[in-house]
Amino acid sequence: MGSGELRYEIAQNAYIKLVLHALKHKAAAVNGVLLGRHSDRGEAVEVLDAVPLFHSHLGLLPNLEISLLLIEEYYGSKGMSIVGYFHANERYDDTELGGVARNIGDHIFRYFPQAALLLLDNKKLEALSNGKDRSPVMQLYTRDSSKNWKLVSSDGSNRLITKEPSANVVLLDYISSGKWHDVFDFDDHLDDITKDWLNPDLFK
Repeated sequence: MGSGELRYEIAQNAYIKLVLHALKHKAAAVNGVLLGRHSDRGEAVEVLDAVPLFHSHLGLLPNLEISLLLIEEYYGSKGMSIVGYFHANERYDDTELGGVARNIGDHIFRYFPQAALLLLDNKKLEALSNGKDRSPVMQLYTRDSSKNWKLVSSDGSNRLITKEPSANVVLLDYISSGKWHDVFDFDDHLDDITKDWLNPDLFK
C-alpha cells in the first residue's frame, strides 16, 4: 500500500512531546523523529513514540547521524522503526516545508517508503485554547510519485489523527502547567549527558 492511501495515527504522548519541544524553543527551529510501525492490517502507520532531536544546527550531519543510529538501535529492540519526521519552523508565520526538513525526510523515506513529514501549524496551536478542535496541530506531508513532498489536504480526509481523541485537551493542560521545561532533546543531551533524550519521566 502506498502512502497515498495510508492513515497516520499518532499516540498522545508522542504528539504532546513534539509540541512541547517546539514550545520550549519558540525562537528556534526544532525537529524530531517519529517511531512506530504499520498497523496489523496495514491500513495505517502507528506513531507510537517520538524523539526530540535538535533546536540548533538542525542540518548538522554528524550529530544527526549519531542520533539516528542511537534511536534506531534503542527502538529497533522494541519492534519499532523511524517512520517519519517532525519539524517546527523558526518563524511563527512560516508555513513552508524547508530544505532541511525535506532532506531529512528523504533520508527516512529510503528506509521507510511510507514516511510522514509533520510540520507544526502555529496558528492551529494558538487557536487550541479557543475551541474544541480535536485534529492535530500539525500539517501532514507525504512523498508523491514524482518524489516531492506534498501537503495532504485536510478537507475531511482525516489522514492524520491522534490515537486518543482527548489529546489536545491533555496538551493544553501540559501547556498551562509549563511542562515544556521538562523536555530534553539531543542538543541538551550532548551538552549534559544527565539530560535523557528518551524523556522517561516526562509523563509521570
